[in-house]
Amino acid sequence: MARGRGNAMMAATLFYLVVVAFQSELAHARIYTIGDADGWTTGVQTWPRDKRFNAGDILVFKYPKGVHNVATVNQIGLFHCSVIPKNAPVYTSGNEHITLVRGYNNFICSIADHCNRFELLMTFYVV
Repeated sequence: MARGRGNAMMAATLFYLVVVAFQSELAHARIYTIGDADGWTTGVQTWPRDKRFNAGDILVFKYPKGVHNVATVNQIGLFHCSVIPKNAPVYTSGNEHITLVRGYNNFICSIADHCNRFELLMTFYVV
């Protein structure tokens, strides 16, 4: 009987440690506003240079609704300033909150020629 209680205690302790570790990671997530006070506007591709991002951090894209959008694209989409893959998420609310994932995180404005003309594109790698 005591052995059963010991296994239950060990399982409960393991569960507790997993929950604490998960909450700790969430508690350390940072929130960044793209372009700072200027928002998601001309020339933001250099904005991430002096920052260190982690998976789980949140990027806030602020822009006038209907003037810009935010598309999360792959490397080819970034290179071509195009929504690739075709089913890539495109956000249009003007106040997006996007959680970073490990690997490449690529963003463009897919309205007209905004990606090329206004340099509304950004990429960085998260480890």
